Amino acid sequence: MAFYTIEKRITAKGVTRYRVTVGVKKGGEYVHRENKTFPRLPLARSWGALRVADIEAGGLEKKEPGITLRELLTRYINDDSMYKSDSKKSSLRSIMRSSLADMLLTDITMNLYVDYARMRREAIKPSTLATELSYLKNVLDLAHPFYDVRSLPGELEAAKLYLYTRNIITPSDKRNRRPTREEFNLLHENLTLAFKNSPLGIRYHDVFEFAVYSCMRRGEICQIKWADVDFDNRSVIVRDRKDPRKKIGNHMVVPLLGRAWDLLIEQPRISDRIFPYKPNTITEIFRRTRDRLNIPDIRFHDMRREAASRLFELGFSVEETAQVTGHKNLKTLWTVYREMYPQTLHDRFAQLQRERAKGD
Repeated sequence: MAFYTIEKRITAKGVTRYRVTVGVKKGGEYVHRENKTFPRLPLARSWGALRVADIEAGGLEKKEPGITLRELLTRYINDDSMYKSDSKKSSLRSIMRSSLADMLLTDITMNLYVDYARMRREAIKPSTLATELSYLKNVLDLAHPFYDVRSLPGELEAAKLYLYTRNIITPSDKRNRRPTREEFNLLHENLTLAFKNSPLGIRYHDVFEFAVYSCMRRGEICQIKWADVDFDNRSVIVRDRKDPRKKIGNHMVVPLLGRAWDLLIEQPRISDRIFPYKPNTITEIFRRTRDRLNIPDIRFHDMRREAASRLFELGFSVEETAQVTGHKNLKTLWTVYREMYPQTLHDRFAQLQRERAKGD
């Protein structure tokens, strides 16, 4: 008869772990033994009970059905036909490093997802955890139609409902951060100094300013080519632009308005790319500069919101702004990327009053 035991262990770093041993004895002697280690006791108990039931039902020769969560996530991450942001890949790899990833997809229940979430909550914020679980749910939903792998996404959906009601996970906060004029000038001035001190001549200040006036992401900025510039219409083709359904082949003609166009034609032609730099290098220097200047809670990606908000302030409609930002979901553009300064509204109100007075 199969059975399992659990041994509590403390690692050299003082972390508690639970080692589960599943065994089968005949005549007082072991004929089979296997073990796994888990960070939480409920995970250990669940795996032990499942393996004992599996052995009792099918014997030692029976193979475990299906694939593990880690195998599914590995297949998804390596699938070039699926668009995956850096954030999504990082979150999924965090899950792959957990003991939950060792389990079969069909064995992971709501309670196991809840236990995993409680453990992760000790290291990350509720909103970050919610995003991580949403990424995982997306992969589970795709498992059967794309990889012919049976999973139980309903178990994770039930776990998320429970976790939301207990405030273990929470919706992501809507970011509304825009740099003030003083912060913008400080960042631009110091990124200009970084360019002058750069052995490779990386034009950090131009990339930063171009982001503010073009509404482009850092990856898009660093990939646009001279061959894709339309000098007559002052526009450029952004290839494989980010899209939740189709990135590969999602090419868009983006108009470069005002200062964005001026910055582009000012760039030296040292490569087939206009800004031939690594996106991560740009982000790292921006982060260091921001921290040195003690400018709080600002990210390079916030320049995309800054760019869209400036267009709204100039009177552009949401449809017109979408032609620049590339948004297909206008609701997202309006709710996430529109952040108007109060002074802008006061100025606009005063202008309308002046125009009305002239008309009278």
